[in-house]
Amino acid sequence: MRILILHGVNLNMFGRRDPAQYGNATLAQIDSGLEALGRELGVTVECFQTNHEGEMVERIHKVLDEEVQAVVINAGAWTHYSHAIADALAILKIPVVEVHMSNVHARESFRHNSVLSAVCTGSICGFGPASYLLGLRAARNAVIHMNK
Repeated sequence: MRILILHGVNLNMFGRRDPAQYGNATLAQIDSGLEALGRELGVTVECFQTNHEGEMVERIHKVLDEEVQAVVINAGAWTHYSHAIADALAILKIPVVEVHMSNVHARESFRHNSVLSAVCTGSICGFGPASYLLGLRAARNAVIHMNK
């Protein structure tokens, strides 16, 4: 099983950006933890980060031509307004899990709305780097359930 992890805008700044919201883990540490959990679960994990919305859309489109069984995405601020990313995700016929390190519902009101949630299998937020690990487990379980 292969699961793609997508990190959006500014997420390359984890470890340097607002530790009260995001903690001190770097994106490299988060990716390393995902790869380790993937090995434990028998899942190949590929991680991709971009600060360019068009590149994110192109990477999602590329999934259609690959052997990817699920996607875990933290789109960052794009979560709240990128209909382009939502439309790209809607094309996929595989589980998509939305994750956020902070509890977006306990933050500024603009963060309470996700334009991605409607096209995702589920959402996880508020558990710091563990949100990604929970998202990976959820994506794997969704694939297994879908294939029964």
